Amino acid sequence: MNDAVPSAGRLAVVLKGWPRLSETFIAQELVALEQRGLRFEVWSMRHPTDKKRHALHDALKAKVRYLPEYLYQEPLRVLKGLARSARLPGFGAALKLWLKHLVSDPTPNRVRRFGQAAVLAREASPDLNFVYAHFMHTPSSVALYAAMMRGVEWGFSAHAKDIWKSPDWEKRDKLERATFGVTCTSLGAEHLRSLSADPAKLDLVYHGLDLSRFPSPPPPRPPRDGSNEPVTIISVGRLVEKKGYNLLLDALAKLPAALKWRFVHIGGGDLSQALKARAKELGLSEHIEWRGARDQGEVISALREADIFMLPSRIASDGDRDGLPNVLMEAASQELPILSTSVSSIPEFIENGRQGILVEPDAGQLGAALAKMIADPEGRARLAAAARTRLVESFGMDAGIDLLSTRLATALAR
Repeated sequence: MNDAVPSAGRLAVVLKGWPRLSETFIAQELVALEQRGLRFEVWSMRHPTDKKRHALHDALKAKVRYLPEYLYQEPLRVLKGLARSARLPGFGAALKLWLKHLVSDPTPNRVRRFGQAAVLAREASPDLNFVYAHFMHTPSSVALYAAMMRGVEWGFSAHAKDIWKSPDWEKRDKLERATFGVTCTSLGAEHLRSLSADPAKLDLVYHGLDLSRFPSPPPPRPPRDGSNEPVTIISVGRLVEKKGYNLLLDALAKLPAALKWRFVHIGGGDLSQALKARAKELGLSEHIEWRGARDQGEVISALREADIFMLPSRIASDGDRDGLPNVLMEAASQELPILSTSVSSIPEFIENGRQGILVEPDAGQLGAALAKMIADPEGRARLAAAARTRLVESFGMDAGIDLLSTRLATALAR
C-alpha cells in the first residue's frame, strides 16, 4: 500500500448527517482534507432531510454510507452487526463501557448509539485504522464504541452544542480515551482542556474560510441610510432559540417609524411558524422576506445585495449556544457590516467597534445599535473593511486544515 495516498478504508469519518446545509464547515473541511491526500469513508448517522445541497457537497469524492438511523428500521442489519462485533477482541471492553454510560444516561439514544457502532464495526473496511467524529456528543459515542470494538484509535472535533450540553463526566471520559481532539473556539478549548488530564491532546482549530470559494467583495455599497431608499438587513441561520430571532424581531419593532428598511432571513428551523406569527403581531410582516433554506451560492448573492448583516445569538434556555458561526466570516468575506452579540466565541472574531458592533443579547440594545448603524453608512463601510482584513489575515482555512491533516496522518501511520 502507498502510504502517501492511504486506502479510504483506513479512516472512517462519523457525522450526524450528510449532507446538511447548516454544516458547511464540515463539508469545507472534508473536501480540503481530500485535497491534501487523505482518503476516507463517511459514515452518516442520519439520512439527509434538506431539500437543497451546496455545491461543496458535490465536490466530496469520498464514499458516503448511512448507518441505521433508528435500530428498528433495519433490525437484521443491526443483529448482524452485533453478532459479528461480539467476536471482535474489543467488544467486551466496549460493552462494559457502554453499560457504564447507560447507567448514567439510561435513554433510547444511548442504546441506539451502541447499535450503530456495532454496524460500523462490522461493515467498515478490514484495514480500518482510525475513526474520526464530528461533534463530541452522539457521533463521538458511535466512534468511541466502534473503535474499541475494532481495536483502533479515534479522535473528535467538538463544536458548540455538543460541548455545552454534554455532561462533564462524559466529556472527561472521551477526552481520556481519544487520541486527539480539536475544537473550533478558544472558549471551547479552554473548557475542554480544564476537564482533561492531558490538555496537550486538545487543539484549537478555527474552521476559517476557504476564500478561494468566495467571490471578491462587491463594489462599494450605496450609502443608504433609510431616509429615502430602504436599507436591507439580512440574517442567515436556523430558526432555533439560540439564534435569538425573537430578539431580532423585537429590535426591528423598535426602529423609528420613519426609517425605511427591509429584513431578509435565510434558513429553516422549528420556530419558523412561531416567528412569522410574532412578526405579524408586531406589524412587521410587510417588511420581512422569509426565504427558507438556500444553497451557498444563493446565500452569497443575498449577502452581496444587503447593507447590514445581523445575528442576535443568545444562550438558549437549555444551555445551547453558538460557537463561532461561520456565517459571520461569510458576511465579512463580502465586506458586509456585522451587528451581533457578545455571546460565546463571537468576540474571538469580531472586536466591538473594530470589525463590527457587538451588544448584549437584548432587544433594546440590538434595536439602538441597528438604528445607529443604519444612520452611519461610512462607519458601516469602515467596520466591514476591517472585518474582511481580519478574516484574510487570521481566519483563513489553511492553518487549521494543515494541523488537522497532520494529526490524522500521524494517527493513521500508527
